[in-house]
Amino acid sequence: MPSVFGLAPGGRGVPVVPVAVIEDAADAVPLARALVAGGLPLIEVTLRTPAALDAVRAIAAEVPEAVVGAGTVVSAAGVAAAVDAGARFLVSPGWTERLLGAMRDSGVPFLPGVSTASEVVALVERGVEDMKFFPAEAAGGVPYLKSLAGPLPRARFCPTGGISPGSAPAYLALPNVGCVGGTWMLPPAALAARDWGRVESLARGAAALREPVSARAR
Repeated sequence: MPSVFGLAPGGRGVPVVPVAVIEDAADAVPLARALVAGGLPLIEVTLRTPAALDAVRAIAAEVPEAVVGAGTVVSAAGVAAAVDAGARFLVSPGWTERLLGAMRDSGVPFLPGVSTASEVVALVERGVEDMKFFPAEAAGGVPYLKSLAGPLPRARFCPTGGISPGSAPAYLALPNVGCVGGTWMLPPAALAARDWGRVESLARGAAALREPVSARAR
C-alpha cells in the first residue's frame, strides 16, 4: 500500500495537507480547484459536517487533479462511507483496534492519530509507520517529535493541530515529519465570501514550503 506522503501526482511529497471543514457541498469543487491551482493537491475533508461526504464525492468526481481524503474518521462505518464516497486516503484523530482494522482493510492509505510514545510504539508493533500527530501543538509540538526521532526512527508523522505558517517550517525540518496538516489557507472569512482567489494565493504560499521537504533525503 502506498504512503499518504507520496500520493501527490508524480509521487512527490507535498509539505502541507489542507484540512477542510466544508459546510456546503456546493463549495467543494471550487475550493478544491483553488487548492490544486495553488499547488496543494492533497485535500483532507473532515467528516465533521453533514455536507462532508457529498463534498468528498464531488471533489473525487469533478477535480481529477486533486487527491481527496477524509479526516476525522472515528468509526468503521465512517471508513466505509468515506471510501464509498471516493476518499483516497483516511485520517483519524486517534485509533482503536477496531478502527485500525477497518482502515487497514479499506485498501487506501491511512494516518491513524497518535499523541503519545506508547501509541506510536503500539502502531509500529502492528506494522504501521505513517501516523498523524494530533493535536500537535498541544501535545508537545516540535520538541516532542524531535525527542521521538531517536528511539522511534521508523515512525513518520503528519503533525496537525494549531500549526501556522510561522511554525510549519520547524516541523518540516524534522527528519520524521513527512508533511503537516493545516487550515490557514482556508480562513473562514474567505470561505464565507467564496473568495477562491484568496484561497489559491494562500495555498501557493503553503506549497512554497515544499523545497525544504524535498531537500531532506530519507
